Amino acid sequence: MYEQYYGFSARPFQLTPDPHFYFESASHKKAMSYLGYGLGQAEGFIVITGEVGAGKSTLVAHLMQRIDPAALTVAHVVTSALDGEELVHVVAQAFGLEVEGHDKAGALGTIERFLQDEARAGRRCLLVVDECQNLDMEALEELRMLSNFQLGSHSLLQSLLLGQPEFRRMLAHHPGLEQLRQRIIASHHLDALDEEEVAEYVRHRLVQAGWSDRPALGEELLEALYRHTDGIPRRVNQVMNRLLLLGAIEERGELTLAMLDDVVTEMAADQTRGARGAGDLREAPSVPHEPDATSGISLPAAEVAALLASRDARTAELEAAISELQTAGIGHRHDVEQGLSAEETRGAEARFAAELERIEARLEEQEQSFRHVLTMLIEWLEEDPSREAA
Repeated sequence: MYEQYYGFSARPFQLTPDPHFYFESASHKKAMSYLGYGLGQAEGFIVITGEVGAGKSTLVAHLMQRIDPAALTVAHVVTSALDGEELVHVVAQAFGLEVEGHDKAGALGTIERFLQDEARAGRRCLLVVDECQNLDMEALEELRMLSNFQLGSHSLLQSLLLGQPEFRRMLAHHPGLEQLRQRIIASHHLDALDEEEVAEYVRHRLVQAGWSDRPALGEELLEALYRHTDGIPRRVNQVMNRLLLLGAIEERGELTLAMLDDVVTEMAADQTRGARGAGDLREAPSVPHEPDATSGISLPAAEVAALLASRDARTAELEAAISELQTAGIGHRHDVEQGLSAEETRGAEARFAAELERIEARLEEQEQSFRHVLTMLIEWLEEDPSREAA
């Protein structure tokens, strides 16, 4: 939605890695140097770690743009809690190999023959393993064993391991990983962006999407954004997405500090609500998208309809309160005309002012509620391109 309103060619802060929006911070530049050196060695392991959302996947997407697919065959594995045998089969699948019998020995043989064929054709092979902190010791040992495949004196497989900080600590200290440690030829930990880099990052991604200073970025906005996100790129993207959406909904030409505070508060409230319902969602993750048997509409739409019905009820209640306030105002003028004492008049005015303040507060609450409903609906629609017709 907001990209149309602001005239962007794309969504500048989407959460999926897009090499078009790659931003080279000091830490990312160093990581690319280590990757270049490591790939030049054509053997062993390269390790990149970083906090959740630090940009590891975006870094790899940028790397994939720079390599020659005719010279390097790449397989990408995103791991869950795999044991050694499962990992071997997942690696085979990542290289597009079919394993007869589905046994570990058969899978290893198939992988080795494939790597030898690639080497004879003049191509090297790289295995990218993401979320390595999920792997157990057996699986990590299988990765080390795969690095033993050779043709003559040349290694057949090089691996790039990506993981969170706990994987870095495990590699450094676990006594069972000494042989794997000896085969790490390059390693780097991705740091968060500093305050200046956050400002450059935001402007870079906006420019890549066709930004021409609309919306304007309010005073102290980017400094506050850094404080709220700790310089983690994914968090920056999440907040900026919401902020731009709010700007489009309210038809703002400038993103202000007050708007950022509203967005951060709203996102914190969303996390609190999500934490309360996390157990139910884990038990039945598909429920929000299943049809409601009584209404025939999807449950997200039903939830939005319920929220909108609540909004309408509040609106009717506010209209009644305003009508009462108008009646009270008429009564107050009548009392004044009847010659009430100064003390009685001040009391009536105080009651009138208190009622007005109460209604104004409820109007603000109503506006916040409606804005939240609209934001949720837009985000739900934009999660899946097939919903755009809605």
